[in-house]
Order: sequence, then structure tokens, then C-alpha cells
Amino acid sequence: MAYSPIQVKPALKNIPRSPETQKKERFFLFSLAGIQFTHILDFMIMMPLGPEFIRVLNINTHQFGLLLSSYTFAAALAGIFATYYVDRFERRQLLLWLYAFFIIATLACAAAPSYETLFIARAFAGAFGGILGSLVQTIVADSIPFERRGKALGTVMAAFSVSTVAGVPLSLFLANHISYLGWRAPFIFIGLISTLILYIAYRNIPKIAGHLDHVHEGSRFSQVLKIIIAPQHIKAFVFMGLIMVTGFSVIPYIALYLTSNVGINNSYISLIYLCGGVATLMSSRFIGHMADRYGKEKVFRVLAIVSLIPLLVTTNLPVTPLWIVLINSTAFFILVSGRMIPAMAMVSQVVESKIRGTFMSLIGSVQMLASGIASVVAGMVVTIGPDGMMQHYNLVGYGAAVCGLLTFCLVGYIHSDTKKPEKT
Repeated sequence: MAYSPIQVKPALKNIPRSPETQKKERFFLFSLAGIQFTHILDFMIMMPLGPEFIRVLNINTHQFGLLLSSYTFAAALAGIFATYYVDRFERRQLLLWLYAFFIIATLACAAAPSYETLFIARAFAGAFGGILGSLVQTIVADSIPFERRGKALGTVMAAFSVSTVAGVPLSLFLANHISYLGWRAPFIFIGLISTLILYIAYRNIPKIAGHLDHVHEGSRFSQVLKIIIAPQHIKAFVFMGLIMVTGFSVIPYIALYLTSNVGINNSYISLIYLCGGVATLMSSRFIGHMADRYGKEKVFRVLAIVSLIPLLVTTNLPVTPLWIVLINSTAFFILVSGRMIPAMAMVSQVVESKIRGTFMSLIGSVQMLASGIASVVAGMVVTIGPDGMMQHYNLVGYGAAVCGLLTFCLVGYIHSDTKKPEKT
């Protein structure tokens, strides 16, 4: 029989919390973090494997950018489609079904015989993975009060760190050492571990149905349109889009730039992700705690400005010793990913709980659409010269820095739109 903790409606919000309730909340957040870990890893593993895909599939940087964007654009479209049903279903059941389909799509990536079929399989994986990401954040926002939400999101978003600490290096190891599978090995690994996490989630995520008590008036199209055109929501969409462009115009091409221009051996790419991941694993909860303690707007502003330093260094590095690259890349991972913790805490509080699922699906679509556009545009800007070196990556960095400065300016408007925490 499935483990059935107390129903979140919003039971996990009760204060004071008993030791038993705290234990259930930890397992609840661990299950959500596991889902985040696998679908983030499924997306991230494409980036360090970039040189391998370009070599084995005989494609150029623009085609590689399209391969990345097939995931993100499909996730964006799926997120828009999800607005029609995400608030009409009980959260747990919807999450588990979507996760099961995500596993199937990931295994289809491993079986893809060509670039075209891999492109299609990545699109299906993105369609399910993108909805999963926004649904997980919705569940956290529905279940954890605003005062503790930064730390809770830090816990769930530490999945990004775990994927870089363990997932990416292990996936690269499998790809490099199981020669008869090659780049297919990481997708098989993700599919297998996702199956285990599906069982853990089934056991530990409670029924979440409080949003179903609200009456939704009018047609579903008019409801979604009303959510889209609300001024405070438009500001949130632009804000999150700029955050994604800042990071994902640069991130997909880091491995390729380091190996072609900076002189880093391909075997050290996993070490770079390992160091960055270990650091962000330790920093995520700390950043969440700081956001709860000192204010989410203030912490975001600091991270938005300081993160521009390693971003610009990354896109302008000449031939550099490995230890300097490690210091810079680790700072890049900590600061660029750290911005998302206070940002998501604020954005999730812009709306009431009854429409939060729809709104967060739209936010997820904006994130994926923005990251897809960023990777495609960056892939068109950067080129591989006759000498095998990447050109114009510095221009991508300057554009990303401008977007980062714009988020610094916009965050005040987002913070002013956050609603007061709901009374329990």
C-alpha cells in the first residue's frame, strides 16, 4: 500500500510542526527534488556532450543549438497546453503520470537511430519534462508558506546541483567508457534512475487537492487569457524570460568553448561540472535561507550583479590553466543558478493558489521558450573557424550581461506584486 502522509490542503503549512510532520515534509521535498534531478539532468546532459554529438552525428553548432531547443520549445508549447488542465486535476496524480511519460520519452532518446529521430524524441522528453518542472514548483508553493518557501525551494532546486555533482560526471563517464552505447548510455541511466524515483514519489507525495475547492467561472480560454494579460503577470513573464536568456545563451556552449579555445582537455569537463555542482549543492539551501532572512529582492539583486563577473570571464577566457577555469566556472554555477531561488519564491507568490498551477505552467513555458531562443540565437552567433576554435562567444556574453542587468531593474516590480501569505 502506498505511503499516505497527511493531505496537503494546506496541512504542511501548520505551525507549530510536530517532528512527524517535519519528517513527512522532508521526504515530501526529497521526492520532489528527485523528480527535479532527473528532468534537469535529462536537459543538462546534452550540453557537456555537445562535442560528442557534433562529432558522432556530423552536425554543426547551429544544428546542435536546434537539438537543444527541440526540448525547450516543446516544453514551452506543452506548458501552454497544460494551462487548460493543470488546475483541474489533483496535483499528485498528474505529477506521477507526467513523470511516467517522461521516462518513456527519455528511453526513446537512447534508442534514436539518427539526428532527426533524436530531435523528435528530445521534443517529447521536453514536453513532459517542462510541465514537470513548473508542476513541482507549484506543489512547493501550494504546500510551503512564503516565510519558509525560499529554503524549501533551495532544497528542491538543489537537484540542479546534484545533477552536476553526480549526474553529469557519471553520465559522461558512462558515455566515454561504454563504447558500444556512447552518448546513448546517459539516457538509459536517466531512465533507470527515474523509474526508482517514480516509486519513491508514489510513496511519499501526498494528495494535493486544495486548489480544487475553488470555483472557476467562465470558459477555460477566458480564464487563461485573463491570467496571461494581467499586468503583474506580464512583468513576471518578462522577468523570468530575461533570467533564462542570461544563463542559457552562455551555458550550452561552455564545454565546447573550453575544449576548443581555452585548451581544456575533454576529460576534465566532468571535473568542471563536479566542482560546480558540489559548490551549488552547499550554496542552494544557504541562498534560500538568506532570501528568507534578508529579503528575496535584496538577495536577488546581489546575485544578479555579482553573477555577471564569472559570466563575462567565461565568454572571454583565453588559454588558461585548469585551476583558474575551475574557480571561475564554480562561481558561475553558484551565482547563475542561485538567482533562481529568490526569483521563483517571489514569482510563485504573485498569484493566488487557485490559479497558481496555470500561472506556473505559463512561467515554465516562458522559461523554456526563452532558453530555447537563447540557445538558437547563440548558436547562430558563434561559429567554428577553420582552426577549430569557436568565434564570437564574447558577443553572446555581452548580450547575456545586458539581460542580467535588466533583471536587476525589474525585480523591484516583481517584489511589489507579491501577495501577502495566505492565512491558515
